[in-house]
Amino acid sequence: MMKLNFNAGAAPLPQAVISDAAQALFELEQTGISILGLGHRSAKFKSYLAESKQLVLQLLGLDAAEYEVIWFQGGGRMQFELIPMNFLGEKEMAAYIDSGHWAHEAMKSASRYGKVHLAASSREQSYSTIPEGIDIPAEAKYLHLTANNTIYGTQFHQFPQTSVPLIADFSSELFSRRVDYSRFGLIYAVAQKNIGPAGATLVVIRKDMLAMQARSLPDIMSFKAMAEQNSLVNTAPVFAIYVSLLNLRHMAGKGLDSIEEESKAKAQLLYELIDSSSLYQGMAAKDCRSRMNVCFRLSERHLEPTLLHFAEDNNIVGIEGHRSVGGFRISLYNGISIEAVEHLVAVLQKFEQLHKNT
Repeated sequence: MMKLNFNAGAAPLPQAVISDAAQALFELEQTGISILGLGHRSAKFKSYLAESKQLVLQLLGLDAAEYEVIWFQGGGRMQFELIPMNFLGEKEMAAYIDSGHWAHEAMKSASRYGKVHLAASSREQSYSTIPEGIDIPAEAKYLHLTANNTIYGTQFHQFPQTSVPLIADFSSELFSRRVDYSRFGLIYAVAQKNIGPAGATLVVIRKDMLAMQARSLPDIMSFKAMAEQNSLVNTAPVFAIYVSLLNLRHMAGKGLDSIEEESKAKAQLLYELIDSSSLYQGMAAKDCRSRMNVCFRLSERHLEPTLLHFAEDNNIVGIEGHRSVGGFRISLYNGISIEAVEHLVAVLQKFEQLHKNT
């Protein structure tokens, strides 16, 4: 029996997407070859790149005349390096909002290439909230933020107003809600949360930023060169991009408004349980709670290992909190159904009832 997987990443994909991807492993659309053997410079794959670009921009409400779509390898940590490498000169300064572990890692990477200004931080609050009082110097080359904090379960519900280019890591929430993405100069997201399998990273960049390269770079590290060469500077991660395309088709068929309503409903089910419980204690400030990652602890800490075993006995896996904070983390990416969350809530309620008097 398949288990319900609430892992923070890699996340589950819709069954229809998995089924189509499995078929393509044997034969891709009557081509007589497996997707694993498809040439990255073939006309077929280039058509997939074009379709993926069109669907990404459609879902995000962006104009192809203004934005470019690039597929990278290397994950989020590579983007932590590439962004300052491309846009931050040695004597220049960029502003960073420190709202969690990954935001802090991005900021540390930037310090290798230029000056870093700490625009705001919630580190002293153990990242339980989104920072306030954001200070953005006019001379900053850009402001970087992490839209959703997977480890501590916080999320930006409003984005700062700024005259400098706004760059955001949307890895754990892209395609889960409607946002005015035209406010951003660059957004990026690793595939393995809401897009596809691990191995590809999606970048959407405003075209005017392609001319802002701060130093001479190899093509493989240059946003400008990657855009000009259609993400094909080197052999692209063909399978990861193809499966991401299948999921983009699936999401476009549902529509972002419908996906957002489902996302709200899933998070509400869990937060209502937490708020009405004496056993489950939320970790994030209520006004900053994430819809993607619901983090909580037990008031009776000694029961936490017992809950993990109880959940697995009820076909639920992947709910452990990040190793740095412990507790529990329920990740509600797009591939998680409302029915799966309803089953999880029922199991958590049953567990609380069983241990009410312990």
